[in-house]
Amino acid sequence: MTAMFVNLPVTDLERAKAFYTAVGFTINPLFTDHNAACVVVEEDHSFFMLLVREYFQTFTNRPIGDPSAAVSVSTAVFLDSRDAVDASVASGIAVGGSEAQPASDYGFMYQRQLTDPDGNILEFGYMDPAAAEQGPEAFMNQQA
Repeated sequence: MTAMFVNLPVTDLERAKAFYTAVGFTINPLFTDHNAACVVVEEDHSFFMLLVREYFQTFTNRPIGDPSAAVSVSTAVFLDSRDAVDASVASGIAVGGSEAQPASDYGFMYQRQLTDPDGNILEFGYMDPAAAEQGPEAFMNQQA
């Protein structure tokens, strides 16, 4: 089985857990303690590990950047509809997240960028199934 874990440094683990559950994810309590929380993005496949900064530092000798000052990664999560994208972003804003730029609408793809309270960037998106399967040109040809 292939699974992806994205490790994110956080300053307040409880605040981060509240944010990530508000945008629609769940916490796996089996892999959650005072240092870390396992956020289930897609069961058995995709996860965030929210790590308090001190614990995150044990994984590397390099300094940990401050995501609120300098962007080093943006994680995109695609959902089943534009409405789901809008709902996730609205829920994230309600619990302390922010949206620094307007939505991007490419016709075949819709994206909104949400920044968590620590400055980590999530991009929520929706892609038309025809475009996802056959590429954007197929979607554009359907519209003609």
